[in-house]
Amino acid sequence: VLSVCSSNKPAIVEAGGMQALAMHLGNPSGRLVQNCLWTLRNLSDAATKVEGLEALLQSLVQVLASTDVNIVTCAAGILSNLTCNNQRNKVTVCQAGGVDALVRTVVSAGDREEITEPAVCALRHLTSRHVESEMAQNAVRLHYGLPVIVKLLQPPSRWPLVKAVVGLVRNLALCPANYAPLREHGAVHHLVRLLMRAFNDTQRQRSSSGGGTAGGAYADGVRMEEIVEGAVGALHILARESLNRQLIRQQNVIPIFVQLLFNEIENIQRVAAGVLCELAVEKEGAEMIEAEGATAPLTELLHSRNEGCYSSNYIP
Repeated sequence: VLSVCSSNKPAIVEAGGMQALAMHLGNPSGRLVQNCLWTLRNLSDAATKVEGLEALLQSLVQVLASTDVNIVTCAAGILSNLTCNNQRNKVTVCQAGGVDALVRTVVSAGDREEITEPAVCALRHLTSRHVESEMAQNAVRLHYGLPVIVKLLQPPSRWPLVKAVVGLVRNLALCPANYAPLREHGAVHHLVRLLMRAFNDTQRQRSSSGGGTAGGAYADGVRMEEIVEGAVGALHILARESLNRQLIRQQNVIPIFVQLLFNEIENIQRVAAGVLCELAVEKEGAEMIEAEGATAPLTELLHSRNEGCYSSNYIP
């Protein structure tokens, strides 16, 4: 009960509560383990900067193999929280076999989003911004995670899960060895479909609010602008490869990228400019961009920004 209170959380964490609870995760009593995990999950969002959690993280990776849905749900949620913007924890989880364990968890969970969403979020964290991230990007493919991850971009996945999967796909695309399998499993097609749907939702919302922003279009608590930014960001990275560029050109999505250059959200402008720059590498892409009248605004936007700001810094 104390672990739910926002003022108690930091005090419990500071007093070594996370480490103390971790000591009981190997207990034969499933009920005790479950209670410890619930408490750890409550505390974990206040423990993202705590050091010395290596034993806990290793135990959580092992606990993912449990056949108890509640235990797996808690363990995935704790791993998601503790790997958010924490390089040390990301490395520890990777070295403990966490990528393999999380991929197996996602595969086994099927359509149970209470498991898939935190597991995908943890994988998203592990595949970005730490010394083992490239290994993690490769490991997802080597452990046969790409087909099931791309499948989660489709219905019946709800928007919070879709948002997490889009971010994970973007990170996986940073690894050139993932270009072909992501394409073969339909990642480009699904990202374009999501982009079009989210973009149309934002346009409808804008017209119904008389052209103002009015807080944006929401679905299941997710802003459609976040889906737009995420999908374009992922397509930007995928567009580094020529066959992906060819596929994107065929999807009739360049007019949307061009419209997004004028979006009021700077990050959306940035990723739209990034993907258009990649598409302009080939003559066909450059001609399509020129036909949309976007060459001048794109050039102007690029010149008005500092060099290197189109790296699509999306997802922690």
